[in-house]
Amino acid sequence: MRKNDFVGAYWGPRQETPRACAQRAELCLRLLAECDPSFAQWYRVGKKAPPGLPGHPIREVDDLERLMLSGRNRSSVGRKVIEDLGFLTGVFNARKEDTRLEFHCGVYFPEGHNFCLLDPPTRGPVRERLLSAPVLARIVTCLVTAWEPDYAMVTSIEMMDLVGTRASEVSVGWLTYVSRRLGTVPPLPAPVRIEPVGTQGWLLTLSPERMTADNPEHVALTARVRELLDRAGLIARPHAPREPS
Repeated sequence: MRKNDFVGAYWGPRQETPRACAQRAELCLRLLAECDPSFAQWYRVGKKAPPGLPGHPIREVDDLERLMLSGRNRSSVGRKVIEDLGFLTGVFNARKEDTRLEFHCGVYFPEGHNFCLLDPPTRGPVRERLLSAPVLARIVTCLVTAWEPDYAMVTSIEMMDLVGTRASEVSVGWLTYVSRRLGTVPPLPAPVRIEPVGTQGWLLTLSPERMTADNPEHVALTARVRELLDRAGLIARPHAPREPS
């Protein structure tokens, strides 16, 4: 994986209160803490952070609720809260070589979408620990459990560009989660592994080895899986934003 790889979970319009979003975020952080020691503590940005800490520590759901409220979208004139645009905010876990989590939740206008993104460090031992199929599978499962998305994936911008992913489509990556709400996953070629995620959907691991956009075989396998999922009706994204004309 390269520097712009990420884990993303996405879902359509879902009206939720700041408290409900904070509770989901708190569950997400609590589950992630079981995936890697570096996820034990998260912080928010802000002035006058406690001495010796990279930011203000997130300790309870109330901290996350205040963070959600601070991330409300407002109009440029009058600074009026735009309720259906939800809450956009994020947290991080270290001063250097940090993992960042970004939340956009509570969006409920008809063509809106919500997401939770996890960006791993760009270098260092934590990155190497995180970028393995078993650890990433646990991370995706955490995001799925907390946010109940339509789909989730581990991929890179390069891979998305090479496979030809559009904004109106479910993205396919090294690991891909598909909710049962979208349909049923068809048989897929080896070495793809299909595992249930509770009763919510399926997790597809395209390869046990690290997949990159630099490897033509990895690109070809990703494109093939995307094609098969498309035939099964799983690529067209529900509540997708309109493509530019």
